[in-house]
Amino acid sequence: MCADEREFAALGPAWDRLYGRCSTATPFQSHAWLHSWWLSYGVPGRLGVVLVRDADGELAAAAPLTRVLRPWPALVPLGGTISDFGDVLLDDERADAAAGALAAGLAAAARGALVDLREVRPGGAAERVYAHWSGPRRRVPDSLCLELPAAPMDDLVGRLAGAKAQRARAKLRKLTALGVERRVVPPEETGTALRRLLALHRMQWQNRKVTAEHLKERFAEHLVRSAAPMVRRGDAVVTEFRLDGAVMAVDLTLLSRELAGGYLYGAHPGLRERKADVATMLLHACAQHAGTGGRRTLSLLRGDEPYKHHWRPRPVVNQRYLLARRRTAPLLAAAVGGLAARDRGRAALRARRNRNEARDRGPGGTARTPGSGSR
Repeated sequence: MCADEREFAALGPAWDRLYGRCSTATPFQSHAWLHSWWLSYGVPGRLGVVLVRDADGELAAAAPLTRVLRPWPALVPLGGTISDFGDVLLDDERADAAAGALAAGLAAAARGALVDLREVRPGGAAERVYAHWSGPRRRVPDSLCLELPAAPMDDLVGRLAGAKAQRARAKLRKLTALGVERRVVPPEETGTALRRLLALHRMQWQNRKVTAEHLKERFAEHLVRSAAPMVRRGDAVVTEFRLDGAVMAVDLTLLSRELAGGYLYGAHPGLRERKADVATMLLHACAQHAGTGGRRTLSLLRGDEPYKHHWRPRPVVNQRYLLARRRTAPLLAAAVGGLAARDRGRAALRARRNRNEARDRGPGGTARTPGSGSR
């Protein structure tokens, strides 16, 4: 197990090679993202990266984890809540054997803690580790994601019903008529562009509900530090949107072998004042990125925001794998019980909110839904 920060930093080249051999990996498992996250959010002394090497010393599997104490002792993925997907890495050519070895390594590393693999996409590498786990285990649903096929914008518009498709085409024509121009930012300009993105994001959500973490300097440092190497490797793309020569929006889209996902953007309020539909503008750009490199999925990432449903996405539920040893089985039972209670509370809150919205609308009325704090 790698518990030393300097050793983890030096793993970059070997980690990148393994990442390239793992077809299910997402950019949230790239070394640039994970190491940068550790520098901004990691707690000294709690790094716990489990590694499997072959006879030649090459990495065959890796589980990027950190130890937490609450609400129960556990090894959880690096990347935290600002990462939409968590997973382990397995070399595709020897995935089954590597998964077995990684399961054994996790069992040894866990000691008195659970292994809590969160936000795993269906089909993720952690599924193989779960299959090899010999102790008590549970799989429970995690966050909902929404996905579209990796298709040209015309095809995405064609998925809509007649009137909605007409409105979408009108929005695209409006963007063209306004003269909105797109520019892919080169790696050497990534830091400046992302600082502008965050400034626009702050302006965009001023006096409105926003994800508070996105406004913090530690998040800005992480985003700027991680994105430039990711852009150079093709794991991310930063796009500027200009109007009359001024940068009016900046978008960060993350890329993997399987998907493209719009992670974060910032848009000047002046775009909306000029009747530019920002969501359509961003989706158009993301669809172009998704359509390259044989990708199959355009992910809207986590969240069930109403504006995403306009495009008729497919709901996909991330999975959470809880792995215990015999002596930590009581922790597993407590964790499953706690998660069930949390879900019941959220369901009750959602039902109450729906009742309040129905009451506010009244017969035949229409309620306005606030926007998301992220994308």
